[in-house]
Amino acid sequence: MEENIQAEAINEQKAEVKYTSKDYKKGQPRWCPGCGDHGFLNALQKAMSEIGVAPYETAVISGIGCSSRLPYYVNTYAMQTIHGRAAAIATGAKIVNPKLTVWQVSGDGDALAIGGNHFIHCMRRNVNLNMILLNNRIYGLTKGQYSPTSPFGFVSKSSPYGTVEEPFRPAELCFGARGKFFARTVASDISHTVEMLKAAHHHKGAAVCEVLQNCVIFNNGIHDSVYSSTARKNNAIYVEHGKPLVFGPNKEFGLVQDGFALKVVEIGKNGYTMDDVLVHDAHREDDTLQLKLAMMDNEHGFPVALGVIRDVEAPCYDEAVNMQIEEIKQKKSYHCFEELLETNDIWEVTE
Repeated sequence: MEENIQAEAINEQKAEVKYTSKDYKKGQPRWCPGCGDHGFLNALQKAMSEIGVAPYETAVISGIGCSSRLPYYVNTYAMQTIHGRAAAIATGAKIVNPKLTVWQVSGDGDALAIGGNHFIHCMRRNVNLNMILLNNRIYGLTKGQYSPTSPFGFVSKSSPYGTVEEPFRPAELCFGARGKFFARTVASDISHTVEMLKAAHHHKGAAVCEVLQNCVIFNNGIHDSVYSSTARKNNAIYVEHGKPLVFGPNKEFGLVQDGFALKVVEIGKNGYTMDDVLVHDAHREDDTLQLKLAMMDNEHGFPVALGVIRDVEAPCYDEAVNMQIEEIKQKKSYHCFEELLETNDIWEVTE
């Protein structure tokens, strides 16, 4: 009884603490001027303060790459691991300390090349992590090689005649691995990025947030079609659960179903009205329409979907593991290594 009262008192004290983004700031970022990592870092620190989880109850874990330097610039528990292994380390941290809020930060090369196996299995298991994918479609730290998300025919230092392979599309990979949460934002849209990070945090399970950003040195302009607010009005659609899928400077365009596909129409023309426009359902278990939204691109006449595209509840791996451990402990007659040794045949060796 006394322990419960003390716990309640501690929780009340925590609730009274108000954090600002300054509480999560540390060090001087070492990124190129204009790099999208600067904007994302600001958004992450602001999101952390609005979420309100204390710095000492938060961990930021990364792999290797430009974006993976981020743990040095947050005043939380932090760890830069080895290339491609951020998801594995983050999974271990979450299982050992389920109360810890874990942010895993990776670039497209770090997460989808050497780290691809960990990435898909983390989603399949539905580990309760905030998985941030900073996608500039290039290897920046190693000076401009093409990455798993670089487009077909992309000319780079490691593909001087153009790539001859199709890229990964993060949303497709996430959905294929049975991911339950996928959101997309643009690093230059700070306020929207904050909201997407908060949504990822509030989702229980593996929450993947793709952040589109430019590498100003080796791949500048790759996301120009949606990087400015003016460009987004013409080339992007902000999706929200329960709201019509409309876009354009004056919301004059909408998405309708055309057989098994999506179609862009101008509302009020050719017989199309608001009643024909689809309403976004992020919580639907069947991901057919969600995937179609996530796969839209300007090259095929569609707007790029920004926002929470999929958000479905499901059991979490870390919770299941800890529940299983507790269940087994109750059934076993031993509770420590010494007791374990004494439960089996014992021999005593004497001279």
